[in-house]
Amino acid sequence: MGPIKQYLAEEVALDHADGLLSRREALRRLGMLGFGAVAAGSLLAACATDDGGAAATPGTATQVPDVDAASTEDITFDGPRGDLLGAWAEAEDPQGGVLVIHENRGLTDHIKNVAGRFGPAGYSALALDLLSEEGGTGSFDDEGAAMAALSEAADQEGRFVADMKGGLDELARRLPDAKLAAVGFCFGGGMVWRLLDAGEPRLAAAAPFYGPAPKDPDFSGSENAAVLGIYAEQDTRVNDGGEMSASRAEVEGALENAGLTYEIFVAPGADHAFFNDTGERYNAEQARRAWDRVQEWFGEHLA
Repeated sequence: MGPIKQYLAEEVALDHADGLLSRREALRRLGMLGFGAVAAGSLLAACATDDGGAAATPGTATQVPDVDAASTEDITFDGPRGDLLGAWAEAEDPQGGVLVIHENRGLTDHIKNVAGRFGPAGYSALALDLLSEEGGTGSFDDEGAAMAALSEAADQEGRFVADMKGGLDELARRLPDAKLAAVGFCFGGGMVWRLLDAGEPRLAAAAPFYGPAPKDPDFSGSENAAVLGIYAEQDTRVNDGGEMSASRAEVEGALENAGLTYEIFVAPGADHAFFNDTGERYNAEQARRAWDRVQEWFGEHLA
């Protein structure tokens, strides 16, 4: 099993452990990811007994306070394997361009809204749909199906990195004189780490949010990128890494070894996905702090 599929499966199991998914729904989603009944049950049991991190309290999340968002336009553009889909948010006087990479549910309305938030902040943004080849996120009936499709697409070597580079191509076409950045959340944060690991000299800045970095990362090919790595204090799964992903300490060491300008921001008291204001782990205070830091970072490195 590849690292992306394993990560997605752990997401399902931890959502169940935190009371965000019923056992029946968790088993259904794990089945869609290719887990048999015994393997799925074992994973749920393992995550249920893992005492790392704090359990989320289910509830109704609210919008990030005092953050304006421009409307987005659904667009189609040329990619390395055919058409790519995305949501475009144009700033009135763009100071740079931002590629936005979605969570494990695909290009949702939430991620489109996040792309729109960069407009009032002075940056045009393109939220890329990594399920473009499958017809786009909107072609799936539910979150579990979208996640399963992402898992299958991950088996196509280099596809996600190639699509992200295609997204940067489109940003460069629309903003020929602008510096470019990438930001991603959860699964998308992991994708941004992989983009940096693959070598992307066009990136002037990057801000991956609580994403799993590849094992033994080498960021030297992204020599122009100033990286703001955002983590959550209680997100032990991502912070500690494992057999298939690098720990926060390993990521910091790789950034140091590559000679990149970087900063590690750890949100105190927050858990995984704390920035998602539509989810039960949303932490308004830390989401605001992280958003402000991203704007400061981009203001410094995209100017």
